[in-house]
Amino acid sequence: MVLDELKKIISEKLGVDEADLSADTNLSDDIHADSLDKIEFIMQVEETYGITIDDEVALNFRTIGDVANYIESHK
Repeated sequence: MVLDELKKIISEKLGVDEADLSADTNLSDDIHADSLDKIEFIMQVEETYGITIDDEVALNFRTIGDVANYIESHK
């Protein structure tokens, strides 16, 4: 499932416990990801799923669920 894979990526990149993550987890407010963290996360997502995410689209991602929905609609 995409959400589980995203939680794993965030856990590895940002050192956040996967159990603390959900679709509603806000990337900035809940896990305090800064702009560099977000860029690295998006780059890993692109590599993992073989997709390209436009920078303007990526800027609009607020939650893990937003990213999962995008991936599921672009696979």
